[in-house]
This record gives sequence, C-alpha cells and structure tokens, in this order.
Amino acid sequence: MKKKKILKVFIAIDTTDLTKVKKIIAQSQTNKIKIGYKFGLEFMNSKRGRQFVSKLRNKIIFVDLKLNDTVNTMLSAVKALKDLKINYLTVHISSGLKALKAVKKVAGSRLKVVGVSTLTSLDNKDLKIIGYNRSVKNLVALQAKLAKRAALDALVCSPFEVNIVRKIFKKEIITPGVQIGKKNYDQKRSMEAKKVNSDWLVIGRSVTRGNIKKNIQKLIKSL
Repeated sequence: MKKKKILKVFIAIDTTDLTKVKKIIAQSQTNKIKIGYKFGLEFMNSKRGRQFVSKLRNKIIFVDLKLNDTVNTMLSAVKALKDLKINYLTVHISSGLKALKAVKKVAGSRLKVVGVSTLTSLDNKDLKIIGYNRSVKNLVALQAKLAKRAALDALVCSPFEVNIVRKIFKKEIITPGVQIGKKNYDQKRSMEAKKVNSDWLVIGRSVTRGNIKKNIQKLIKSL
C-alpha cells in the first residue's frame, strides 16, 4: 500500500520565552502543509502562557495537558479551559472509560478530545517496571479500543503503533516522536517524518532549533 501523504503538522512549543514562541509561529507559516501549534504543561502553567494562547487567532491550537485525575477534577479542568479558543485537548486514556466519556460530553462539539495512549518515552522494559504485563503494542491496542468506546475525537500514539491503532480507531491519529532527521532526543519510540503514516505529526526541536524557515522547507520536502 502506498504511504499516505502527511499534510498536517503540529509544531511543539517547547519554550516559555514568548519572543521565541512568536518567532516560531511567524517563521513556520506556509501554504504547503497545514500547521498547528502544540502547547504543553510547561507553557500553559507559565506566568504569561495561558494569556498568550487566549489571544491567538486563526491558528490551530493543541493544548497538551494529558489530563489524568478523578472524573470531577478532569471535568473542572476542561470547563476552566472553555474561555480559550483551542481546538484539541489531551487526556490520558488510562484515566478510564467513565472519565473519558464525561470529558467528551462536557467538551462539546468545538473542542476535540484527544486520548493519549502510551508515552513515546516508554518501552516494554519501562512498562514492566511500573507494573504492566502487556507489551507496548498490546497495551496501545487496548487503549485504542477504549478511546473508540468513549467516542474520542483523536488518539495519540507513537509511529510504531499507527498501523495497529488505525485498524481499531477510525478517527484522527496524532503522532509524536517524529524527527526530520535521525536524531531522536528523549523519545524511545521515534521515527523519521517521511516514514510515518499518520494524520497529524508532532514535531518540536527538529523544526524549532536553528533556522526555522529552512527546517520547515526540509520537512515539506521529506514528506
């Protein structure tokens, strides 16, 4: 089967320096692929991070908080974000079916709820240490089934589980652990962008370090 063309990329904002963030956004604009921006815990918890996101307009915004708590706490967190014009929000699938369904219901139709499967920083050995008796692939398959039952809008998995997830979960797949080159920073299950068959790629330092415009062009050519 011919590899699916990737036309959508979330750029991971891995700094709280607003000058750098503005530069990343300005220099990553292109009409060749669809670009969104991922803001994580560090940025959203920073002094001016939330305010910055609240003022962004005409951008696809992915807030990666990986919510994982009691049902009521998770619902309160989602409600507290409703004033922001964000498009995607992550929750851990391991929070359970009841929590996932509740979050999906309160999120409404505008905010897409994204289930996070097994982190790309973990491998089979790590899972065993923390008490899981399944392999990464088996665990992710189980998590994909749970995401489907909860009617989530999208699912996050590593490049190595995309094909497994796609057989189970028919909505958007978002894939971190993606690099333009072969350098793989802190992720154990990473892959070059050109080899990934997903709906959205998440790419951070491969784009944001060095010449951003050149990195974007390099990325486009690799896809």
